[in-house]
Amino acid sequence: MAVFFDTHAHLDFPDFESDLPEVVARAEAAGISRIITIGTTMESSRRAVALAQRFSNVFAAVGWHPGHAEEAPEDFRAELRDLARSPKVVAIGECGLDYYRLPGKTGGPAEADERIKAKQLQVFRQQIQVAADLGLNLVVHTRESFADTVEVLSPSARTVRGVFHCFIGTPAEMGQVLALGSLVSFTGIATFKNAAGVRESLAACPAGQFMLETDCPFLAPVPFRGKRCEPAYVQTLAQAVAELRGESLETLGDQTCQTARAFFRGLV
Repeated sequence: MAVFFDTHAHLDFPDFESDLPEVVARAEAAGISRIITIGTTMESSRRAVALAQRFSNVFAAVGWHPGHAEEAPEDFRAELRDLARSPKVVAIGECGLDYYRLPGKTGGPAEADERIKAKQLQVFRQQIQVAADLGLNLVVHTRESFADTVEVLSPSARTVRGVFHCFIGTPAEMGQVLALGSLVSFTGIATFKNAAGVRESLAACPAGQFMLETDCPFLAPVPFRGKRCEPAYVQTLAQAVAELRGESLETLGDQTCQTARAFFRGLV
């Protein structure tokens, strides 16, 4: 059986509260030998670290998701830095920018948009600094904010790399990411009928420049679409990716696992 990693999961979410040991065991049985569980707030990040300590094949990333930026204190760098020194923390994140649910787009007061964007930017920049201080890379979230995300990350490109997780951009946008020395990562969206553009980027991505993930409990690949996603489903995603790229599962597994080990410091 070809071996793969799930490089982006949210095992601390309530969706897995009732059967997490079974979820982890199913992943291992499916050939998913490593899972990185991703923090979205400081408390979520602490839970991620605890899960990494609980399960031998689970590792953690710690950070603040832009969707929770307004909850972040003015300066959380010292606290995040301390947490990121925990054993089995392999990256900072999930961090970035997200303009999808700004009040002006959802019927709220548009004048709040700039305040929220400014707070997201502050939170993102603090995490870039922590990553640079500790020699870690970033798990990057961008939604309807790609150009701004690239602009913010660019000045630090020589010291900090990012993986643009759940990548749904065009091949040209992917080229901008790769030009920074960063990577992209693909989810079960690549199997969706309406995701031809994602498959175009995936087919064009050079070997060694992308990883695979579930973003579970979200985005289960076909034929599980609409159900709770879990790390075992990386194997289903990988089968579709290997067919699209004309590669064997073994080659795809070797390449993506090697890429992940090189990117996530301490992922053994």
